[in-house]
Amino acid sequence: MKNTVGKKGPITGLRVVALGGGTGLSALLRGLKEHVVRRSDQHPTLKRPITDLAAIVTVTDDGGSSGRLRRENRILPPGDIRNCMVALSKDEALLSRLFQYRFHVGRGLRGHNFGNLFLAALTHVTGDFAEAVRESSKVLAVRGRIFPSTLSNVHLVATLADGRRVQGETRISRSHVPIRKIALNPHRVRPLPGAIEAIQQADLIFMGPGSLYTSVIPNLLIPEIAHAVTHSKAPRVYIANLMTQPGETTHYSLSDHLRAIRGHVRGSVMDAVVANRQALSPGLLRRYRAKGAGPVIVDRDDVRKMNVRLITGNLAEEHGVLRHNSARLARLLVDTFLLPNSPG
Repeated sequence: MKNTVGKKGPITGLRVVALGGGTGLSALLRGLKEHVVRRSDQHPTLKRPITDLAAIVTVTDDGGSSGRLRRENRILPPGDIRNCMVALSKDEALLSRLFQYRFHVGRGLRGHNFGNLFLAALTHVTGDFAEAVRESSKVLAVRGRIFPSTLSNVHLVATLADGRRVQGETRISRSHVPIRKIALNPHRVRPLPGAIEAIQQADLIFMGPGSLYTSVIPNLLIPEIAHAVTHSKAPRVYIANLMTQPGETTHYSLSDHLRAIRGHVRGSVMDAVVANRQALSPGLLRRYRAKGAGPVIVDRDDVRKMNVRLITGNLAEEHGVLRHNSARLARLLVDTFLLPNSPG
């Protein structure tokens, strides 16, 4: 832990690491950034604030604007990184809106996102994707650090229940056959040293929320990241999805998600799991069920048998689509793990 000194005297700050990808990780970061402080007098009610927040982001996306830039410019997919930068920006105002702006017309531009193009251009200027992420983070005054999980050009390969192998995150997400196993191609890739150092120094590690097989597990398929997480003394917390995903996690209960993670990693990577207990509106459930998705069932007894602490809260937010409420999720995590004398 890191001591921070301010007008009210020394406090003990926490180093927090979040691993994942997609919209789930950015929702988590958006809530956690409100608890990041640089001086003790900035958050007088929180005696164990976050003084270092690091995001480790999967880089296997091959669809949309990110996929096009990846194929045409030979760079890592910038989309999930961009979302994390915007989520962690000090003020999600004009610059953040600019980074999220998507072009709707123009040959070659249509479908591209300005932030993705900015990262692609800066990667070519600096010659280093990680450096482009660091410099872009300065532009947005990001409250934290962002690391791609690897700088290698890596793809996902899924072995399906029927024995077929499917390569590419987009094709895997579109498959409606259950996934037996997920792997990286190439199999052994190196992570960024800064990402490993962040995990080793962490006082608290979060995984998820996000697509189980295409956002959460891929980071743990990198041997050095998995080793750092399994050997960490910090509480390691998996934040479960609100809903199952057609094909990828159809009919999965909460314990099924935990078993899938354990089945891909040697050693223990979870001490606790956070899940939603909030009832969802019938209309929304009908729309999701028509697409083959349903709520992740919290099977408490099976989770407890896995020796994983279960934490639940009202975490859902409905606005046409279902998302985690960033503020409530962060508050639950703060109340559980960051307050003095908390069980975490």
